[in-house]
Amino acid sequence: MTVPDAQPGPSDAALIAAWREGDESAAQELVRRHARALAGFLAAAGAREDLDDLVQETLFRAFRRIDRFRGSASFRTWLLTIGSNALKDLGRKRRRRLVLPLVDRDLPDPASDPHGELVERDLLARLADVVQQLPRLQRDVFLLRVREGLSYEEIAGALGTTPGAARVHYHHAAKRLKGAITHGEGG
Repeated sequence: MTVPDAQPGPSDAALIAAWREGDESAAQELVRRHARALAGFLAAAGAREDLDDLVQETLFRAFRRIDRFRGSASFRTWLLTIGSNALKDLGRKRRRRLVLPLVDRDLPDPASDPHGELVERDLLARLADVVQQLPRLQRDVFLLRVREGLSYEEIAGALGTTPGAARVHYHHAAKRLKGAITHGEGG
């Protein structure tokens, strides 16, 4: 579990205030604190080859709109919400221009992987597919809860829902993932 403001030094709120007053190093510190978690969230949510661009786009959007940050959620939660929206925008663009790759680069080389690694990779691939197939809200709640360790209250604030609804979405996502593990289902 990550704790956004547990770093030594000024709080995120203090860094935001300093950046608003023109301190570029404050922005650099915010990026240092949160870029890795943002990248991990976006990768788990489906960003692959566009991950670096998506992280940069998210940070650009966040700093361009920093005056909209009210502090009702943590800066990291707000940033992950912006990242989720940027990923949705990218998905819309991709659906408009669907291109199929000629070669699947994610296939393991069967000659180099032992059986156990193949089984594990197959399971992880199935789970990743199921996560991608979840309805957007279930996927976002699941990833914010599991990858970022956010509370249901924080998730509700970030996604514009209630803590109870966040619990229900998490439960349904976990149930589908469990089904994929125990029954080999893809969705």
